[in-house]
Amino acid sequence: MHRTLLAAIATTFIIGSAAPAQAQVGVNPGSPVGGPPPFVMVPQSPVLYAPSVNANVFFYDGAYYVFGQGVWYMAPEYGGPWVALAPEVVPRPLLVVPVRYYRAPPPEWQPWRVEAAPRWRLSYGRLWTERHVTPWAERRAEYREARHEDGRW
Repeated sequence: MHRTLLAAIATTFIIGSAAPAQAQVGVNPGSPVGGPPPFVMVPQSPVLYAPSVNANVFFYDGAYYVFGQGVWYMAPEYGGPWVALAPEVVPRPLLVVPVRYYRAPPPEWQPWRVEAAPRWRLSYGRLWTERHVTPWAERRAEYREARHEDGRW
């Protein structure tokens, strides 16, 4: 069951990684298992992670997030629709989750301390911190407004 979920998520990354800005991803990683996996709270964080899934799946502030191949994806429900996020709109609480809670960390993270957050500045560039200033609440409101009235894209 988890292999099917992992395959669906991997397909999502392949399809969605070409457009790291906000763009709809056509694959539905939640459908193979019929619902979200069990989530566990990351200590001292409002973020939950899925320890039983061999993928970087998180839940925060009423939304689901997946990280893979350098791209963050978000969905209002586990079944999607999944949207690739630009780095500056990823909520800060997700970015400070320690490496140890990423179930499938990228190979380049291997030498990093597992109790520390990933080194996003290395991935996103020196100016990323300056661009990461828009409050997430405003971005989330923009995301919700972009959906159709019936909740679909």
